[in-house]
Amino acid sequence: MTDQMQRIVLASRPNGAPTPENFRLESLDIPTPGKGEVLVKAEYMSLDPYMRGRMDDAKSYAAPVAVGAQMEGGAVGEVLISNHPDLTPGDKVLGMFGWASHAAVPGDELQKLDASLTPTSLALGALGMPGFTGWHGLNVHGRPKAGETLVVAAATGPVGSMVGQLAKAAGLRVVGIAGGGEKCALATKTFGFDACLDHRAYDTAQELQAALTEICPDGIDIYFENVGGKVLEAVLPLMNRFGRIPLCGMIAWYDGAADTQLSGPGIWRTVLVKHLSINGFIIANHFDQYPAFLQEVGPMVASGQVKFMEDVAEGLENAPTAFMSMLKGGNTGKQVVKLA
Repeated sequence: MTDQMQRIVLASRPNGAPTPENFRLESLDIPTPGKGEVLVKAEYMSLDPYMRGRMDDAKSYAAPVAVGAQMEGGAVGEVLISNHPDLTPGDKVLGMFGWASHAAVPGDELQKLDASLTPTSLALGALGMPGFTGWHGLNVHGRPKAGETLVVAAATGPVGSMVGQLAKAAGLRVVGIAGGGEKCALATKTFGFDACLDHRAYDTAQELQAALTEICPDGIDIYFENVGGKVLEAVLPLMNRFGRIPLCGMIAWYDGAADTQLSGPGIWRTVLVKHLSINGFIIANHFDQYPAFLQEVGPMVASGQVKFMEDVAEGLENAPTAFMSMLKGGNTGKQVVKLA
């Protein structure tokens, strides 16, 4: 085993959309695990939209990544050396290893994966944080009922595709919004959505709203919010009374852009007169429910009832490019980086 590892650090804070200059690839000695720690070699690394927020020096639900520090994130890998009684070399584990080829981490902070899980990257997508986010947000905040209409943006991503498939299984009419005709076809033909609109085909929120009105003639009962921006502006006026909006992301605004005509008074008046429930949530606060999610959704994924797709980039050095592309909708399915 080589005595060197690689990692990617935050070289500088982005001003707007991230650029290659905001990242730096470094080599350093592989760490030695201390008491209670294990040394892990990463196999797959997750790329997620929330990481963009961590690059800014702004107050949020988690501290920003310091300039010069390693980019943070989840990964799965193999235990090489263990100083923890419950883990042995060869075990596959999930943890917050960051953007790195190796990590020495406390064993108590790792989740041991079932040896039958294939591919292990499932623990980063359909059966990991994104899939769990969709399941929790839909069931707890969406409160779906058969016969209702649900709209979800980023429909073919790991959160949106989980939301849509679970809603469809619960008897709802499911409409997706995605970027491009190929993704819309994927939403309907692979993930089983009733319809899907390409938001790139509409120059304004008003045009998108008109198209949504045609395919949602009974209005919208649940809007699962991943995007913000033009899509939110189009959906909000079409919400039915007592509608629900689980809010887990606003990727259209992560770079500081404000390409919307929405105003505070307009938003809150709609919320009031339509008696809407809007629930923002951070899934890290709800991992006590993760075993229930796995018990319900794990068999659905194993049987093929719930389908998933992965977009796999090869090599740690290509993580920044894949990340920047993902933020602009360039991925199809869950974005991961294969390291080993």
